[in-house]
Amino acid sequence: MATLSRQEFFRQLTQGCIYPTAQQGLEQVWQLLLVCLGCRVVWRLGLPPWVKHLGTIIGGFYCLHHFFQRQMVWVVLLSLMCYTVLFLSRHSQNKGVFLSVTVFIYLMLGEMHMVDTISWHKMRGAQMIVAMKAISLGFDLDQSTVGALPSPAEFMGYIYFVGTVIFGPWINYSSYLQSVEGRRMSLGWFCKVALSLLKSLLCLVVSTCVAPYLFPYFVPIFGDQPLKRWLRAYENAVSFHFSNYFVGFLSETTSTLAGTGFTQEKDHLKWDLEVSRPLKVELPRSMVEVVTNWNLPMSRWLNAYVFKSALTLGKFPAILVTYTASALLHGLSFHLGAVLLSLGFITYVEHVLRAKMAAILSACVLSKSCPATCSHRNKSNLTVHLINLLFVVLAIFHLTYLGSFFDIDVEEEVQEEGYGMSFTIQRWQELSWSGHWVTFTLWVVYRLLG
Repeated sequence: MATLSRQEFFRQLTQGCIYPTAQQGLEQVWQLLLVCLGCRVVWRLGLPPWVKHLGTIIGGFYCLHHFFQRQMVWVVLLSLMCYTVLFLSRHSQNKGVFLSVTVFIYLMLGEMHMVDTISWHKMRGAQMIVAMKAISLGFDLDQSTVGALPSPAEFMGYIYFVGTVIFGPWINYSSYLQSVEGRRMSLGWFCKVALSLLKSLLCLVVSTCVAPYLFPYFVPIFGDQPLKRWLRAYENAVSFHFSNYFVGFLSETTSTLAGTGFTQEKDHLKWDLEVSRPLKVELPRSMVEVVTNWNLPMSRWLNAYVFKSALTLGKFPAILVTYTASALLHGLSFHLGAVLLSLGFITYVEHVLRAKMAAILSACVLSKSCPATCSHRNKSNLTVHLINLLFVVLAIFHLTYLGSFFDIDVEEEVQEEGYGMSFTIQRWQELSWSGHWVTFTLWVVYRLLG
């Protein structure tokens, strides 16, 4: 492509990749969108609640079969196991713990024994959503946030809620019940659906067409220089990031279309569901901000049901438990586990180092932005801006390093089965284990600061 003129390059990119990619994306999801809209319309008819729950179960089953065919039976089996555990432990105050143990055992058995790797990985997202919904419901019942054990129809309606059953995001049980009430279909609701769908397709195009081709065309580096390896790593990371944003915005679309994802102020509904914030990931203040904004609902779930429960062990152990739980939910994949556990160390070291620097300099250089009423003397001088800018660059460096092995050019079978240990280690060796050495160096600096 580098030999083409700029006009020819963009014409071929548009006709050969952008249009076909957007078209294929719509072809893959139009039935899901139609079912979400159908359920939304049915819920406006004032039907009995049990009919509404049954309708979303049927819609969820149809979409699961459309995407996974007969393999959907493993998702159904997980949901049945979860309700059985809830029912048997209905008089216990540890329903959330029992469900967590059951879910993780099931996921590990499925990963290792019950299903072939490729089929299991295709269902990983749907399995994860079922697991998160069931576990959150168990803890909410323990804490009396949800008053009573839902009926089988209510539970399955929540689990198979058509707006979240395929791409997510996680919603709590109360949000599901509010959506089934069938709120008015307003202009704001329609605009939110249309805008999220447009953003989703745009991110799909960037992931598939722009990231893999645009950088090599404008920065043609040949050979095996370190600069080329890092540029290639950045391409892989950007492509992977935008594939995540594609799923995030698509889940916003399906959830909103089906009638959830709003906040209510008096009589005014605001359709404001957010799953990902790309700008806060690509240009982050800190890696802590990256983790939070990568998937907002999952971040809230991990904080509410894992991190807070594990805080009795101490802050650093709680962070490790949280990232371990996230890794288990994502599957027994070495590269995902390596990334998530590395993220745990990176975010912890960055957090404690910046907290120490903020205390010593009395400056607004924390991992998260200070409120306007903070007690720091130095809020926006040159030193503060330079330190914060340094950590922005450092976060982009870590994002490139951690995303370096999400390579779209490797064989499709390797992507579907998951990148193995040797592949992951090889990619990080090519980058001289820079991210881990930088993190270790920052930890030493933190310790030296006392």
